[in-house]
Amino acid sequence: MLETRLLPFDRDSANQAAEFLKYGEVVAIPTETVYGLAANALNENAVRKIFKAKGRPQDNPLIVHISSMKMLPPLVREVPELANRLAEQFWGGPLTMIFAKSNAVPNVTSGGLNTVAVRMPANEAAREIIKKCGFPLAAPSANISGKPSPTTARHVFEDLNGKIPLIIDGGDCEVGVESTVICFERGKIRILRPGAVTAEMLSEFAEVIVDKAAVEELRKGESALSPGMKYKHYSPKADVYIVNAHGEEFVRYCTKRARTENNVLALGAGVAENGIFLDYGENAQLQAQRLFSLLRKADELGAKTVLVELPDRSGMGLAVYNRLLRAAAFRVIEV
Repeated sequence: MLETRLLPFDRDSANQAAEFLKYGEVVAIPTETVYGLAANALNENAVRKIFKAKGRPQDNPLIVHISSMKMLPPLVREVPELANRLAEQFWGGPLTMIFAKSNAVPNVTSGGLNTVAVRMPANEAAREIIKKCGFPLAAPSANISGKPSPTTARHVFEDLNGKIPLIIDGGDCEVGVESTVICFERGKIRILRPGAVTAEMLSEFAEVIVDKAAVEELRKGESALSPGMKYKHYSPKADVYIVNAHGEEFVRYCTKRARTENNVLALGAGVAENGIFLDYGENAQLQAQRLFSLLRKADELGAKTVLVELPDRSGMGLAVYNRLLRAAAFRVIEV
């Protein structure tokens, strides 16, 4: 078993991370969305170590992270003008764009697709490490596949201690959910996975379509064009259910369930924290920041059932709803 070192981000730890990555190893790094498990995106053997550490299905594509626009052209066949305009506005930041990939990108990185997902993170540590490497990094969330994504270095250590050599601690993630993933269709923007860059923001640049897979299960045999589309994700050991009720109605429903069932935990929007209830935030930004940590806390508290108040599905709320649907395996209780 490997010794996993946990180091705060500074110049020395960034250099150590870059050295590991140059030798084909994997390193957990902070980003503004969630912590990523990084490897050289152009090194097939290194990328395979990501899948091994995470236990991730290999037909699930990875996002390639860059530190500057000059790193993009070698990865793709062309960059649409609309993509350049979006990059000017949202890079670095939590937006991933899908392009036709060049031959430089191994099939293992793209999940066997002829496209590649690329983003430029805003996080200083991520950008510095990529810059020191001099090559792009494939970096899915740094957790065991299927579990809630990690928003702190401690979360990464809980999942991957002994499986990777190094975790860089850059503090708590600001956004808390993975990036928005989009592709381009005849001058339109299609959102495959919602995130902090919302449909409303993107609609200032072009017509926006939210793919049905953002709020529905993929059909059997259908290919996942984006990470987070195909498999059950983000889930604690407990059974998660979304509850379509709000305020006092939500509290009454959860209290009633807790009287007849053991180990029930409820995540409500702005609820008073007592008994079975935890507050996951009054607005979508707070809910995004807290959601994964609270799902992990459910395991720590020994919850068997987690009931989550249905979030607002506009703006960034759609990203919270998307993650919850997958954590709950699309189980929604109508009250």
